[in-house]
Amino acid sequence: MKPDDPFDDSVTARAVIAADGTLTQWNDGARALLGHTAEDVVGRPVAALLADGARMPRPADDARWDGTVTLRHRDGGTVTVWVLAHRRFPEHGGADDWLAVTPLDTGDTELPDDPLVRAAVFQSPCATMVFDRSLRLRGVNDAMAELLGLPADHLRGLRPTEVGGRTQHSELEQHLTTVLRTGRGHDMQTYMKATGEHRAQAWLARLAPLTDDSGRVRGVCVTAHDFTEQYRARERLLLVNEASMRIGTTLDVTRTAQELAEVCVPALADFVSVDLLEPPEPGEDPSGPLTAPVSLRRVAHHSRTPGSPESFADTGQVVVYPSAAPQADSLIAGHSIVASVDSGDLDPWLAVDRARASQVRRHGVHSMMSVPLVARGTTLGVAAFTRFQHPDAFTHDDVLLAEEVTARAAVCIDNARRYSRERETTLTLQRSLLPRHLPHTAALDAASRYLPAARSGVGGDWFDVIPLSGMRVAMVVGDVVGHGIQASATMGRLRTAVRTLADIDLAPEELLTHLDDLVLHLSQESGAEGTPGEVGATCLYAVYDPVSRRCALARAGHPPPVLITPDGGPAREIDLPHGPPLGLGGLPFESAELELAEGSVLGFYTDGLVETRGRDSDTGRALLREALSRAATGSLDEACDRVLHTLLTPGGTADDVALLLARTRGLPSAQVATWDIPADPALVAPIRKQVLEQLAAWSLTEASFTAELVVSELVTNAIRYGAPPIRLRLIHDAGTLICEVSDTSHTAPHLRRAKTWDEGGRGLLLVAQLTQRWGSRHTADGKTIWAELAVLGEIV
Repeated sequence: MKPDDPFDDSVTARAVIAADGTLTQWNDGARALLGHTAEDVVGRPVAALLADGARMPRPADDARWDGTVTLRHRDGGTVTVWVLAHRRFPEHGGADDWLAVTPLDTGDTELPDDPLVRAAVFQSPCATMVFDRSLRLRGVNDAMAELLGLPADHLRGLRPTEVGGRTQHSELEQHLTTVLRTGRGHDMQTYMKATGEHRAQAWLARLAPLTDDSGRVRGVCVTAHDFTEQYRARERLLLVNEASMRIGTTLDVTRTAQELAEVCVPALADFVSVDLLEPPEPGEDPSGPLTAPVSLRRVAHHSRTPGSPESFADTGQVVVYPSAAPQADSLIAGHSIVASVDSGDLDPWLAVDRARASQVRRHGVHSMMSVPLVARGTTLGVAAFTRFQHPDAFTHDDVLLAEEVTARAAVCIDNARRYSRERETTLTLQRSLLPRHLPHTAALDAASRYLPAARSGVGGDWFDVIPLSGMRVAMVVGDVVGHGIQASATMGRLRTAVRTLADIDLAPEELLTHLDDLVLHLSQESGAEGTPGEVGATCLYAVYDPVSRRCALARAGHPPPVLITPDGGPAREIDLPHGPPLGLGGLPFESAELELAEGSVLGFYTDGLVETRGRDSDTGRALLREALSRAATGSLDEACDRVLHTLLTPGGTADDVALLLARTRGLPSAQVATWDIPADPALVAPIRKQVLEQLAAWSLTEASFTAELVVSELVTNAIRYGAPPIRLRLIHDAGTLICEVSDTSHTAPHLRRAKTWDEGGRGLLLVAQLTQRWGSRHTADGKTIWAELAVLGEIV
C-alpha cells in the first residue's frame, strides 16, 4: 500500500470483497479488529470469517446494506460489530466490488461540550454533518442521519467514501480537502436519489470551514439542502429557451416539426411524435369540430433510441387514431391529456389496437402525454410525448412545459404553412405573368430561365420577347425591388406596360421614360395618405432589326448585357450609357446602337444571378462571361443550364434570378424589296406591276390579289396625305409577307367609319380586314404604315 492511500488507515476496519465473495483487500484496522493479517485472509472467501450461524446478506445491485454481524477472531473468539457495505463502480471500467467498513473505538468519544459538535449544532440550520481535518465524521444531527438512512452513533469516524461508493462521495472528499486547505467555503451541487427515495432529487451541499478561537481551521461543516423545485424550474426555463432558439429556424413545416421533437428528447420525453391535420385547400374554410376517428399525417418523430423503433408509423404516413387514443381525445377535447399504463388510461386504446399494445409492452412504455398544436385559434395537429426509459410519469409541471414548447412550435408551423401558401400563390401569379413560351421569330432564337429565391420567396424579376413590326423583335428584362405578391403584381403591371409601349414602337430610351413615369405613379398609389411609397425597379430594353442587323439598347439601373460574337471570341459586356433606376423621375435615359453579326448571342440577366452573400458583383459577372463564352454555338437551353450551374449554389439564392439568351439571325437581302415612290397618283399602277413581279419571283402568286390591293391603298394614302419622299418595302419570310410604306409626315393614320354615300374613307378598313394585323410606327424621319399578310409560299 502507498503511504497516502486512504485504504491504509487504522481508524476504521475495512475490507474489499470481489463480486464472487473473495476478499481482495484488508487494512490495518481490520487486522486490529479480528487479529488476521492481510496475508491470512486476502484471496479467501469472506464467508470464512463469519461465525457459526452468522450470515451477512448480499446488498442489492443498486443499494447498500448495514447491520450487525458476528465475525471470527484469530484467537478463536467472536466479535460482534456494526458493518456498512456498499457497491463500488470503477471509474475506468473493470469489475465492480464491495467495500465493507466498521468504525473502530479510538477512545475519542463525543462529548457534549465538544467545540466542533457545538459549532455544528449552532451554525447549521438543516441536515448537518461535521468532518475533522482527517476527513472523519465527528458527528451528524438527526436530520442528516435520517437523510443518510444510517444510525448516527455508527457513522462517527467514517470518511465520505466509506459512507457511500458513488462518484459524489469522492467529489465531496475532494471539496472537503480544498476547504480545509484554503479556509474558504464551497457549494457543491448534485442530482441523485437519496436513501429510501424513489425519485432523484437535486441537492446543494454547502461546505463551511469551522475554526477555533485562534482562527485555525479545525474541520468542515456540511449542510445539505434539497433544491429540486428550483433545479427543475431552471431546467424548464433552459428547455423553453432552447426551444425558442432551435424551433422555427426555417419556414419549412416538416423541419419545424422535427425540431420540436428533437428539442424535447430526452429532456422531456424518450420519444416524441408530431402528427398534423391536412391543411384546407386554398379558398376552403377550415372544417368543423373534430370527431373520432381522427386521421393525421405523421410529419416528424424522434427517439433517444437510434432509428426510432418505438414509432408505429413512418414520416409521411397517414395514421388513424380511434376515440380511445390520447391523440384523438386531446384533439377533440382541445386540451392536453396524460395517460399511463399503471392507471389503466391506455387500456381502452390498446384493447382495440393489439399491434400497438405489443409495441408498448416490448419497449416498456409507461406514460404518454398528448398536447394539441394550436395557433391563432386553429388546431394544426398533435404532439405525443412518450416515456419508457425515464422512470417518472408526467407531472403537471411537465404538462405546462410541453404546452409552452408546443405553443411556440405551433406558431412556427402555422407561419411555415402561411408562407408556403403565400409562396405558392405568388409563384402561381408569377407564372401567369411571365411568358410560358417564348415566341418563334425570324429575328432570333431565344431561351430563358427563372428561379425564385430560396428563402425570401418569389420576387419581381421578369423577362419578355416581343415581336414588333417589320420582323423586328424587342427583348426586355427587369427587376422590381422586393419580394412576395406585391412585387409580383408590380412586375405584372410593368410587363404589361412594356408590351403596350413596345406595340407603338417607341425607341428604347423613350420607352424607359414612360416606364419611369409609371413607376412614380405606382409609388404614389402604394404609399399611405400623404406619404409616397417605395416602388422601384430596374429595366433593360433592346430592339433588334434582322434586316439591318442593328440593335438599339437602353437601360435603367440594370446590369449591361453580355455579347458573344460568332467568331469564337471571349464574351464581353456591352458598353451602355448608365441610366437611373425606374422611379426616380426627371432624369434622362440614353440608348446605344450597334451592329450584330448573324449568330451573335445576347445575354440578359438580373442581379440575383451574379450577386451573392459570399461573392461580389464583379466576380459574378466574370463567372457569367466565362460560362457564356461557349454559347456562340450549341443549344441555348444548354447554355442557360450551364450558367445556372456555374453561378448558383445548390441551396439556392437569396434573390430571384431571370436569365434570357438570344441568338440573332439576319434576313437575306433577297427576301427584301424596296421602291422609292414618286408623289404622283398616276404612277401607282407601275408600282403595283413591279410588286406583282416580285411576288412571282418569291412564288407568292396566290397572295398577289390581296397584296396588290393592300399596296395600292397604303401607297395612295401616303401620296394623298403624307409627305415625300415615300418608300415601299416588302419583306418576305416563311409564312409572312410584310408591306411597309414610309413617308416624312408625322401624322398617324386612323380608321374611321365611312358613311353610305362617301366615295372614300374605306381604305384602312379594307386593309384591316384583308391582313393579319396592321399598324404604324414613328421613325426619326416620319412614320411607317405596315401590314402583315399570311402566305403559303416558301422562300426561294
